[in-house]
Order: sequence, then C-alpha cells, then structure tokens
Amino acid sequence: MLDFTGLRILVLGDVMLDRFLYGAVERISPEAPVPVVRLGRTLAMPGGAGNVARNISALGGEAILTGLVGRDPAAAEFRGLLAADAGITDGLVASASRPTICKMRVIAGNQQVVRLDDEVAAPADAAEQAALVAAVEAALPGCAALILSDYAKGVLTPTVIAAAVAAAKGLGIPVLADPKSDDFAQYRGADCLTPNARELGRAARLPVGSEAEVAAAARKVMAEAGLPALLCTRAEKGMMLVRADGAVDSVPAEAREVFDVSGAGDTVIAALALAHAAGQPLPEAMRIANAAAGIVVGKLGTATVSADELAHALRAGSGSTPGEEALLDRDAALRLVREWQAHGLRVGFTNGCFDILHAGHVALLRAARRRCDRLVVALNTDASVARLKGPSRPINSLADRAAVVSALAAVDAVVAFGEDTPLELIQFLVPDLLVKGADYTIDRVVGADIVQAAGGEVALIDLVPGRSTTGLVTRLAAAPTLR
Repeated sequence: MLDFTGLRILVLGDVMLDRFLYGAVERISPEAPVPVVRLGRTLAMPGGAGNVARNISALGGEAILTGLVGRDPAAAEFRGLLAADAGITDGLVASASRPTICKMRVIAGNQQVVRLDDEVAAPADAAEQAALVAAVEAALPGCAALILSDYAKGVLTPTVIAAAVAAAKGLGIPVLADPKSDDFAQYRGADCLTPNARELGRAARLPVGSEAEVAAAARKVMAEAGLPALLCTRAEKGMMLVRADGAVDSVPAEAREVFDVSGAGDTVIAALALAHAAGQPLPEAMRIANAAAGIVVGKLGTATVSADELAHALRAGSGSTPGEEALLDRDAALRLVREWQAHGLRVGFTNGCFDILHAGHVALLRAARRRCDRLVVALNTDASVARLKGPSRPINSLADRAAVVSALAAVDAVVAFGEDTPLELIQFLVPDLLVKGADYTIDRVVGADIVQAAGGEVALIDLVPGRSTTGLVTRLAAAPTLR
C-alpha cells in the first residue's frame, strides 16, 4: 500500500487562478450565432503549478508552492484557496508589475463553451527571478523532490531553472520537469522530463506516432540535453518511459471514459514525483502515475486524484489474488463515493448475488451505468447468498464474483454486504441513483426511501427475458454430459 504521508515536494512554476462557470445552454443568441449560457454554479481553484500542488496534497503528500502572483484581488483569492488546503504551504512571490494569471472556463452540458485568459506571459524580470531563486533555496531543505511545472508564462526562465536545479542537486534532491519550451536543454540536470507526445515531437522535430518513433525522438532530445530519463504521455496510447541506458517501458492508458483532460499532466507529474520520492523506481512510478491519470480524465475541470481513488485503481489493476484486490471495505467505498460526489459525479448503486454472470446481468449493469457517472455494485457475501438461495449456493465464491464483476467496464467499484438486504450499506453510502430490475416496483426496492429522501432517484431496468442464474444452474444439473 502506497503511503505518501510526510513526503514534501517543492513545486516551482507558473501559477494561475482557474475559474469555472457552469451553466446550461437552451438557445442561440439572437445577437450572434453563439450559445446563451444560463449561469448556475461557479468554482475557483489553484491552477497551473497550483494544480500540481493540489494533486500532491490530495494524494497525501505535502506541497510547497512557489511562483509569481500579483498584488491584486485574484492573488488574495488564490492565497485564500491555498490556506484552505492543509497540505499546501504558500511559498509564492508577489510581483508589483504583473497581475495574477486567471483562466475562466464556461462549461455547459459537460463541454467547455469558451475560455477567457487574463495573463502576462513575459519572462520574470531580474528582481522577480532573484526572489524566486531565494524562495526555492529557502524551501528546498527537507523536500523529497523538486517539480518544475512550466506553463510558459514567464516564471521558469533559464536562469531560474538553472539555479533551482543546482540547489536541488546540491542537496541530493531529484528534479522532475513538465516542459513547455521546445528547447529541452533548458531543463539540463533534471532527472526526468514528462512531455506529451506533441511537445516531444516539436522539441525533437521528429514524428512521434508509433512507440518506435517516440523512443527515437526521446533519445534525440535526451542526448542533446543530457537527460537520464523521459516519460512521454501519449493520451489514449498510454505512456512510455525512455532511459539513457537504453531501457524502454510502456503502459497502456487506463481511462474508461474521458470527460476532461484539463490538468491531466499535473496529476501525472505529481503522482510520479511522489511515487519516485517514496522509493519506487521510475517504471513503477510511471505505472502509478498512469493509474492516476486514468482517474483524473474521468472528472470535469481541473481535478485531483485522492489517495483512496489511486489505491483502488492500483488494486483493481494488480495481479494479486483475483477479486480480493477489487473488493472495497465499507469505509473505503464511502470515501470513494464522497470523493466522486464532491467532483459533481452522479453515483449509482445496484446489488445482487451475481453468482454466475450472464447476459441479463451485463445488460442491467450497462443500463445502470448509462444513468450515472460512477456505478457501485454491492455483492452478497457467501453466507448471505446461502441464506437466500440455499446451502448449495453460491457456485462461485465472493472473491471470484468480485473479480468477474469488477472487470466489467460498466462497474467502477465493488463492495460486499453480509446482511440479507443492502439496506445498511445504502444508508451508509447514500448514492444518487438506486438501480433494480423492472421485476420490482419502487415501493419494494430496499433503500428507495433513503435515496429519494436525500434527493436521489430510483430506476427500474427492464430485464433480459429468460436469463437467470437459477435457470442456468437448473439446466446444468439436467444436462447428462455435465453431471
């Protein structure tokens, strides 16, 4: 089990205030061919290097954030957001000559309609650079890694990068950089760069469509910049880690659904730095970062990944005892459900024995998942199944049933309950959507009153005719060649 508690990471880079305006589009403006967005809720959070710090904090580590802000209301708002996060220390430098960068995104129907940027991207002046270097040198002792989060907004000048890397190396602290400059030599001395494929191709001036092309481009820029390792993020193609010793490792993408890629690179470098600082070699740290990226792109906005979400994803993808790694205890399930709900995701819940998985089960789960953003499936324990179905059941153990159900794309989490009904579990989790088959009526659905009282919904799904585990067991028992 990964534990990043107490790991302190210094994040140096371009900070910005991310604002999200959520609304609904119901018509086109009569003044111009643009949508009219009826404003609903608004949200603000630290973005850019600030989002890297947020991800470190969400994963259980500690972040010190250094960058430039103005002397304006946006800076005060930004610092207030940092102060509200116990895992982030404010190491910002105030500039008298530049404003705090602000990005405003208007979102309707889970899609960005427009983004407004208020920024000055000129390189930091001599006084600002000196103040940044002094802040880095003061904050580095006691840190386990330094992250350079470059958004090309002027903080990471060659002078600042060189001084920060030299200070980290003098203390034996690893340096990881998310580059924006086409000249990767600016990051000389870093232990690993994390460009996406487009950034790598632009820096190498080479194609990066295939794994072989990515490896060739990486080796070219690594040789030019004297870099020991480069991790290329390749969107739906996963990630590749290329090292100067010739080794190449790759992992496939893990995202089931992509809602928003905003800030995914921030999550990658935060998870990579924490895992590497915790003692994981870079190939394993890449696997951990890849799992984190697969989670964050399933959320809207500049999102983060919690330690519980990451642990669940890593368990589900591990090769340990089938089923056990995917089966959550109730407390872990609650943390996941609340984390999802906090990000505005609609959480569905359904339950059953799922003893021998058949087409009816799959159809039910798919239909349930289409009605929500995340689906929790609660399985009866073996003892509970035996009480309900008789001493010859279940055919498959709880661990085996969990392994099969959790492998379905429609299912996001699996939990067990030992009672005859899931009432206590529903009371504990309070999902947004409760799903049962249409052979029930709402007044007979256990927990329906609880979900509805909390503002949720109960959905009854049409069943596939003639499909049942009991029927399968009966037919198997009657088949002469299978007795």
